[in-house]
Amino acid sequence: MIGLKSIARTALVLSASGAVFSGCGGSDQAEGALPRQETLYLSGQQWGAPATFNPLAESWMAAWPVGGRFNLVYEPLVTYNTLNGQIEDLLGHLVEELSNNDSIVVDLNPAATWSDGKQVNSNDVKFMFTKGSINTAEQISAIHVDTLYAEPAAEDSSAERKMIGERLAFIVNKAQRNNPLSVRDLLQAIRIAPAHVFEPLIAEKGLDEVKKMMMDKNPVVSGPYNIKDYSANKIILERRDDYWGNAALHNGQLPAPKYIVHPIYKSNDHSTIALREGALDASMSFVPRIWHKKGAGVHTWFNEPPYFVPGAMPMMMINTMKEPLNDKRFRRALATAIDYTAIRMFAVSNYTTPLQPGLIMPTNLEGKYINAEDQKLGVNLGITDEAQRINQVKSMLAEAGYSSKFTDGGELIGTYNAKGEKIPTLFITSPAGWTDWESIVTIAVEGMRKAGIDVREGFVDGGQYWPAMGTGNFDLIMHKPTADVSPSLPWSRFNEVMASRDWQPLGAWAGTNIGRYNQPGTPEFRPEVDSLLGLIPLMTDEEAKASAYRELNKIFMEDQPSIPLTYLPEQYYEFSDRVWTNWPTEENPYAPPQLPWIASGTKVLWNLKLAK
Repeated sequence: MIGLKSIARTALVLSASGAVFSGCGGSDQAEGALPRQETLYLSGQQWGAPATFNPLAESWMAAWPVGGRFNLVYEPLVTYNTLNGQIEDLLGHLVEELSNNDSIVVDLNPAATWSDGKQVNSNDVKFMFTKGSINTAEQISAIHVDTLYAEPAAEDSSAERKMIGERLAFIVNKAQRNNPLSVRDLLQAIRIAPAHVFEPLIAEKGLDEVKKMMMDKNPVVSGPYNIKDYSANKIILERRDDYWGNAALHNGQLPAPKYIVHPIYKSNDHSTIALREGALDASMSFVPRIWHKKGAGVHTWFNEPPYFVPGAMPMMMINTMKEPLNDKRFRRALATAIDYTAIRMFAVSNYTTPLQPGLIMPTNLEGKYINAEDQKLGVNLGITDEAQRINQVKSMLAEAGYSSKFTDGGELIGTYNAKGEKIPTLFITSPAGWTDWESIVTIAVEGMRKAGIDVREGFVDGGQYWPAMGTGNFDLIMHKPTADVSPSLPWSRFNEVMASRDWQPLGAWAGTNIGRYNQPGTPEFRPEVDSLLGLIPLMTDEEAKASAYRELNKIFMEDQPSIPLTYLPEQYYEFSDRVWTNWPTEENPYAPPQLPWIASGTKVLWNLKLAK
């Protein structure tokens, strides 16, 4: 959820010597500070003191640049380019011509080596796919390994064949998920760690104990940087000049920055100030009214609104087990009551295009599955006149048997069902302090109450928010399904919102379909939802796939199991050209709009240039 947090929960503090940390102090650098012309300052991912750099730890526990989808220290087999949908080479090469619904084939790059000189091999891959923090068993039933040899020249047929690499076939688990799309997701989501380092440790201490190790002292890595130093104030990486990918992937070039520093700021205000002053080079934090920073050399992907490329769809998940939220007519009235223009303009600083009905985003990667005619089945998201919107909602409520009472002064007293019973106040659960989400919820509540729906804000701390979401202890809850842009979208978004394959009752933990929509065995159950979710990943015909997505989207719009609210970028992408230039933009799209530590965005490091 980092891209949606409008504050960072860390401290911009003084160093132990009392001098301001060199990345934040401008030209007057403290003794021992890193040379500014060799150092890239990035922020927005780490918001607390590092807990661990262990690649076997849960990804939410591991500090930047180890947790999540970060390529600077440990690398995945391939990366996903969110601009064009292409899977690009890293430790391996996806062999498309050999990949199908039965297996996905990857050739390991024979040049890939660890920082101790040992070659990255199939044992490393199998180790992480079985011992790593991501459970792959339901997606992959086995990993088959073949050795690749160079054929001897025809005139020397007696010569011994030379091994040139390894080929891995990731076998799709037909008995369980049977989903080659999610296998592709895993290939770019799992970072490979050295089995020759971890397997002896596990044999000695056990896996649970090894997962607790900090792994911060000169770790054996495959990536272009390694951990140099860290504190509660910052994390410092140093370039590995012997990185295998310099020669194999980047024509012998080194990444431009020798050091990469992630300052740990107290709040977004500190981050914004540092960005404006040129002490910070790029950030993925939410910066309101970014256009005011242009004069200070701060830029985004687009020069004009919406400034950022959309990649995520925050929404209100609805607990469909609770009355009256189990009534789709009431859910559709809720969705109609919201002023989406106000959310776009004020809550997220106009950083998005207008919202369209359905669960498919109008992007280059997903837009081909949108059918404009079908969108008429959705509620009207474009009502800008408040009186018209209120009247529309009241009419929808009345048709469904609901009524509202107001005081003479226009204050809502309550909402009532067809029996005349007052419906208990509904609450929208959302993390306290995530100010962009707080603004969204406030706007939504205002619209709903004016239209006669008794809803209130429910801002809670993280200790309440996360358990409530998993167990279904909410009426409505803010959530951002499938926050990462990956090869499986938009399927993965539909799956997370609507799939009943893993349906769980209230009180039990649900990893998908937290709103408990489409309960199996009930009169309202729609088996076609799970049927379509099972068929789409296996479809190779684009026309048939588009038709299947069309049907899924129609069901979503008819039943309204959640309420999409706006589009946001996968991560905010703001950069300063005061020190480093040649950042990717709409005019210079050599890499996606991502900070240079994630997915295909890492290639930015080899393209940055010092400002003249």
